[in-house]
Amino acid sequence: MDDRLYQIRKTILQMLSDRGYLVNPLELEQTKEEFKRSFAPDGQNISREAMTIFYVKKKDPTKQIYVFFPEDPKVGVKPIRKYVEMMKERQVARAIIVVQQNITAFAKQALNEFSQAKNIQLEQFNEAELLINITHHQLVPKHTLLAKEEKSELLQRYKMRESQLPRIQLNDPIARYFGLERGDVVKIVRPSETAGRYVTYRLVV
Repeated sequence: MDDRLYQIRKTILQMLSDRGYLVNPLELEQTKEEFKRSFAPDGQNISREAMTIFYVKKKDPTKQIYVFFPEDPKVGVKPIRKYVEMMKERQVARAIIVVQQNITAFAKQALNEFSQAKNIQLEQFNEAELLINITHHQLVPKHTLLAKEEKSELLQRYKMRESQLPRIQLNDPIARYFGLERGDVVKIVRPSETAGRYVTYRLVV
């Protein structure tokens, strides 16, 4: 279990770094032994609650994120309500909840209701999804989120509307990894035997 949680936390830290959050390089290089010393208070069992993460964006410190690791195998409404209260106290608008199993139907409904009513974003990942970093797979091309100005320049350059761009679904694993939102545009660079590289753009829908 230690190895599993170690890898999950490592993937989360890589994800946050790729999203532009200020992650200490030393944390990215943390060894399994260091991980256990940090998160196993009794020297034996890893405390998921102690693994809670808080980071800010490099370019905009007002954009902050929590990552929660609930202790309960199946998450209900109560821990979600507790996390929302923590977010309100620190005025944090975004969080990731890493669950061991699928959350209950009531908890899923609560996620949606809290997101709409509290003006926050709550993302959910299963631990199994984070055992490997999908962006490190050799068949996955490089994805880069365009800034708003870059998106406008792209549309002007090709004299097109955003609806004319190829699409990527909001629930696509890559879109979820980068925390993309509807209306975002990603630049995708693939290797090409003839041109060296092949560049495409996709609109998140």
